[in-house]
Amino acid sequence: MSITNEQLLAELKSLHSRLDQVEAELADLKARSEQEIPEDVLLAISAAVSAYLGNKGKVRAVHFSRHRTWAAQGRQAVQTSSRRL
Repeated sequence: MSITNEQLLAELKSLHSRLDQVEAELADLKARSEQEIPEDVLLAISAAVSAYLGNKGKVRAVHFSRHRTWAAQGRQAVQTSSRRL
């Protein structure tokens, strides 16, 4: 397999353009993850949780973890909570 300089240069340009695209996408995701959650959305979530718990639950604190997906946060919440019967 003999790779020419032109082929290497073309591959390098392709990788450079893909890297630029990924960096732009990452910057967009960072900008979206730093946005504040509106108060009405928090109230709606609180109401849904309260209804699910039969209006017996109290919200003591709201903690945001902005660097993980919702699925990962849900799995962690399930795995770290322990209910003893």
